[in-house]
Amino acid sequence: MRLKFSSVLGVAMLGFALLGAVPAHAATYYVSPTGNDANGGTQGEPFASMAKGQSVANAGDTVYLEDGTYTFSKGTTACASQTAIISGVVLSKSGSANSPINYFAAPGAKPVLDFSGILDSCRIKGILVSGNYIHLKGLEIKGVRQNNDLNHESWGVWVQGSNDTFEALDIHDIMGAGLFIQQGGNNLVLNCDSHHNFDEHTSNGAGESGDGFGCHIRAGDSGNVFRGCRAWWNSDDGYDFINAFDVCVVEGSWAWYNGYRPDTMTAAGNGNGFKAGGYGTDPSTFPATPPHHVVRDCLAFSNRAAGFYANHHPGSPYFQNDTGYGNHPDFNMLGMSTSGADTTVGVYRNDVAYGGTLFSNRTGADEMFDSWTIAGITVSDADFQSVALTGMDAPRQADGSLPDVPNFHLATGSDLIDKGTDVGLPFAGKAPDLGCFETGLGGSVSTGSTGGTPNTAAGGTTSSGGTTNTSAGGVTSSGGTTSNAGSASNGAATSNGGTTSNAGATSNAGATSNLGGAPASGSVSSVAGSGNTASSGASTGVAGANNAGTGGANDVSGDSSGCGCTIPRGTGRSRMPAMSLLLVALALYRASRRRVSAQSSGRRVGRATRSDA
Repeated sequence: MRLKFSSVLGVAMLGFALLGAVPAHAATYYVSPTGNDANGGTQGEPFASMAKGQSVANAGDTVYLEDGTYTFSKGTTACASQTAIISGVVLSKSGSANSPINYFAAPGAKPVLDFSGILDSCRIKGILVSGNYIHLKGLEIKGVRQNNDLNHESWGVWVQGSNDTFEALDIHDIMGAGLFIQQGGNNLVLNCDSHHNFDEHTSNGAGESGDGFGCHIRAGDSGNVFRGCRAWWNSDDGYDFINAFDVCVVEGSWAWYNGYRPDTMTAAGNGNGFKAGGYGTDPSTFPATPPHHVVRDCLAFSNRAAGFYANHHPGSPYFQNDTGYGNHPDFNMLGMSTSGADTTVGVYRNDVAYGGTLFSNRTGADEMFDSWTIAGITVSDADFQSVALTGMDAPRQADGSLPDVPNFHLATGSDLIDKGTDVGLPFAGKAPDLGCFETGLGGSVSTGSTGGTPNTAAGGTTSSGGTTNTSAGGVTSSGGTTSNAGSASNGAATSNGGTTSNAGATSNAGATSNLGGAPASGSVSSVAGSGNTASSGASTGVAGANNAGTGGANDVSGDSSGCGCTIPRGTGRSRMPAMSLLLVALALYRASRRRVSAQSSGRRVGRATRSDA
């Protein structure tokens, strides 16, 4: 069949159009403590600062930080007063939905950002992230100081952007919270550690603000998720959601030894593992429709106060498949009515309380299928492979997920196995187990995936093999993705520059979920790629995802249909799809011209032969 020149030209023009629509090759820059900002930013001639890296980086680019310690002695601005706030690093330049700006540890490196040299007498943010679509990975952040007693605390990482990813960060020895989300939505805190934080200098009492992680967001800032994180030896709380006006989610995470001066048993701040809400005790500060935070698949042990705490919240947080051991109490269900009266709040499903004090403020609790509500269930040391309090701070697995330790995993034959109810979380066997570790799934609860939050599984769907895709219960995932039953948590999806998993899957935006049989408390705020977490107010669905890129491997584009489209890349984004189309079009055009030429030549030869005859 003859290909018309106009058709070939049309294909070629389409190729050129697509080529123009695809970004150019992403750039890679290097930063080293021994570098110089006058250099070109190559591996051989690296920059000296993240600030210089940001100045040249654009959407899709990666700034690699080489091994060594980066010391800071001043902020980006001067202190205007003793209560002013300065920052050591400001990341204000934004990436885009499919092309974040990446600030990664160079392969094999452990860059340390040490802010202890900033001695200005005011509050300090180690790293201020105000831009959107930024990805930090593999950095150690330490030593942010609070240098007078006029302020509550300083912060290791302060977040006020959206669609940002914070992965494999080791944050410690901060005089305040390790990582604090003040505003912005769709932020993912993945496989991060925050520990040994103690606000010695503070206006509200030493140790009262040294949290591991904080989520204090505005109304409308939905989709913020903490997954696979650890918080220990923090002077105040492990995870603190006080004054959050939208849903915060924490899943597959651990908290222990909070509420003490680090590495001692000397009391300091509040000492809760997971503080799931609250606005103080003044009802005038309560939002008209309080958010319902979600704490699931989490472990809290040996915290000075509660393992899981509703903290006078006027709404009901969801506590699902959580294990509390040796806390005081394991579950504090204290809420508060709009009139200021103490109430019991929270929805409790598949939870385990053992050791220490089991509960407080439990009267009238919404509790079912928990270790303390099921007839004939008793809990003892024999139910667990180990109840040791050591080893939980072991090195993480190669993909960044939580260490594979036996502590608090159920032992074979435990009567806590298969005694739960389906709330939409993955399980193996005829029913979910009680507690935070599901027998038969393999691996840890956390995942090495970097893109978005877990795709939700339909209620009633049984998943096995270590999948971490979760649901708030009874909500079917949309956008063409499934719950990935049988995918191993340490499998193909990796967090060390590997393939990004399931970025951007839209999970049934706006659907209402009853979260395991509990009365629905409003609508579900479902943000592209996030687990369907119960929210208050109108349903919202935000297309897109965190789309967190990975270093030097594959970039996954997450669209609102749930596509996880892998685009090959070397050091940057590839132009191959459009280029391939263009090359095909040119080849077809040349072939067509050759055929036309040959046919024309044949016709001329034929006519000459007939004429000679």
